[in-house]
Amino acid sequence: MSAPDTNIEKQTKRHIGPLGGIALALVTVGLLYFGYVAFLSANGTPPEGAAVQIDGRTGEAVAAE
Repeated sequence: MSAPDTNIEKQTKRHIGPLGGIALALVTVGLLYFGYVAFLSANGTPPEGAAVQIDGRTGEAVAAE
């Protein structure tokens, strides 16, 4: 059942704070997620143990050291 008397303007004023808080939380989580992914990609380790490795900058095959 729906409410018999709804006042859209009044409900908009009452819900603007919680909806703004939810939006702020989503933006914060998104920024933290992309920061975490950037941190992981910057601090990753290259593969080890292959006889021939590919140089990530040039794409050329180089002998393993």
